[in-house]
Amino acid sequence: MAQKTPCVYDRWLPVPTGNAPEIRLDSPAWFEWLDAPTTMRFAYPIYDRRCGYIVGVMTVRKESRQRGGWYWTAYRRVGAKLHKHYLGRSATVTQMRLTTIAAQLLAEVSLATRDSSPETPGF
Repeated sequence: MAQKTPCVYDRWLPVPTGNAPEIRLDSPAWFEWLDAPTTMRFAYPIYDRRCGYIVGVMTVRKESRQRGGWYWTAYRRVGAKLHKHYLGRSATVTQMRLTTIAAQLLAEVSLATRDSSPETPGF
């Protein structure tokens, strides 16, 4: 059976196991959770302020690199295109950094969608 990907909600990560029912982002418990060998991914919502709600989700994955160690990367697939942003080591995966990357992904997708839509003839 596939394991469910943990998802951040309003600066909190619900944790099904452990002493605390949820972990606050940027807390020592957050960075411990990111560094844990069993933590490999989580989901982070992409909020669009223009419409006032969540328009998608980016998946953040821990990957090993040739230069050694583990690094985090954010992904969002829209149609056939996969958008990817490097986050860095666990210490750099903060609320501010996640929000910034989510905004960049939203802008990229908005731009790509606008560029690929057929142009309306001018009158």
